[in-house]
Amino acid sequence: MSKINDLIRELCPNGVEYKPFYSVAKYIRGITYNKNNETDVDNSYKVLRANNITLDSNKINFVDVKKVYKTVKVRDEQWLKKSDILICAGSGSKEHIGKVAYITEDIDYTFGGFMGVIRCNPLINSSFMFHILTSSIFRNHIGITINSTTINNINNQTFENFNIPIPPLEVQEEIVRILDKFGELEAELEAELEARKSQYEFWREKLFELDECEWKTTEELFDTITDYVANGSFKSIADNVSYKNEKDYAVLLRTVDYSNGYDNNKFIYIDEHAYNFLSKSKLFGGEIIINNIGAGVGTTFLCPDLGMPMSLAPNTIMMRTPNNKFYYYWFNSKRGQESIESVTAKSAMPKFNKTGFRKLLVPVPTLEKQNKIVETLDKFEKLISDISIGLPAEIDLRRKQYEYYRNKLLSFEELSVSE
Repeated sequence: MSKINDLIRELCPNGVEYKPFYSVAKYIRGITYNKNNETDVDNSYKVLRANNITLDSNKINFVDVKKVYKTVKVRDEQWLKKSDILICAGSGSKEHIGKVAYITEDIDYTFGGFMGVIRCNPLINSSFMFHILTSSIFRNHIGITINSTTINNINNQTFENFNIPIPPLEVQEEIVRILDKFGELEAELEAELEARKSQYEFWREKLFELDECEWKTTEELFDTITDYVANGSFKSIADNVSYKNEKDYAVLLRTVDYSNGYDNNKFIYIDEHAYNFLSKSKLFGGEIIINNIGAGVGTTFLCPDLGMPMSLAPNTIMMRTPNNKFYYYWFNSKRGQESIESVTAKSAMPKFNKTGFRKLLVPVPTLEKQNKIVETLDKFEKLISDISIGLPAEIDLRRKQYEYYRNKLLSFEELSVSE
């Protein structure tokens, strides 16, 4: 950090000039098309949308890329070029508005109408601009802009009123070097995490090669299956939703929301009157929960213990088994998911048959074998999922370090007009 301090003392000891956004960059909105223009053919234009920017990491992902026919008009400036900054200009979620990703090379992709591109001129380093746009400087600006209007998007006026600190290029470049180093460390950790996930999946499938052990149907395995496998159903709770307080009762909103961890803010909380309708679906923590309808059909997780009464939401089933953790891992394995798929109706709204589910075969190795498998997979799961230890904790730490130094390095005194 001594080098950046020396540069600031030498080149801008009295502060830096803040310039209007449009004096250092231009803003380009994406292409316009409609549903009829979408296609799956190879000879088409590829379009990046809001979902193609990962919120946490501000990186491009190429999951679910839309394609449109080449009859759609695309101006030359609407093709993504090296050093462009892709930005989400409009979204149903305010959290996603303004998220950005840096384009490291020319790519044959354009971008949709709810997106924009920021293209810098020589006065500002494009990577320096990217760090500005991920910082609280820009987040606070668009927060004020959006909250003061009825328009839930970024427009030209957003940037007209946005002033940016412009230190000398040498200072910009040194700041970019420091902040990019944090990004490189985070990328290395994310790559290691992906490798560990692959290793975990490999061993999970290996450990569930249990053809030599006894197999039973779920109905045979669970003596009181009519009590243990139940629909999550209740009367309309529209009038019974309340703010969370110590007297409220939690309801698991949708299993698909919890497949990658639990967010207590997503639970529905209902009052005692509504909770009493749910007597057949009460939870105590540790039960296996499976989503049985919709896009997340087959999603399986263990119910958290919130230390308060809980009930099952609609479109889910719950199981209590002799070894919940073992069968949680089983139903998340490839063979377990394939067994669920075998009793799932393929339609616009996929749904698996609960009667068929009761006939599914599951392995029943010795309790000692079950516990050994659970012990092995627990170690992997903690490494790749636990936010307090392991790689997720390390990634979170690096991200917080980056945010701290980014905000510190981008805080400049404004140069007095008289100077």
